[in-house]
Amino acid sequence: QVQLVESGGGLVQPGGSLRLSCTASGSIASIVVMGWYRQAPGKQRESVAVIYSGGSTNYRDSVKGRFTISRDNAKNTVFLQMDRLKPEDTAVYYCNADLKMEVGGLTYRYWGQGTQVTVSS
Repeated sequence: QVQLVESGGGLVQPGGSLRLSCTASGSIASIVVMGWYRQAPGKQRESVAVIYSGGSTNYRDSVKGRFTISRDNAKNTVFLQMDRLKPEDTAVYYCNADLKMEVGGLTYRYWGQGTQVTVSS
């Protein structure tokens, strides 16, 4: 059974920083891709950042230069370092991962339960 567990959310003032982490557990053969989505009240869930198996990354334009996604493959963990936070970054942040399973060798997409990030003065 695979689980994604997020941590690191909280309340921060504009211009501050937070570091989110997400750890996948289960019978995982390899990580294909891991990333972060976010959803604000009344808005559609949107992709924030993604890191691919080869190490390349992609960010939505509004967070480029402020957010950094990284990974620790040995620990099946992805991080999102968020700097110079803005009120419009306020949302529930969800970890997602495409994981290749040890049994069967198929790849599936999994989601964490989300962690609240609130940027307010």
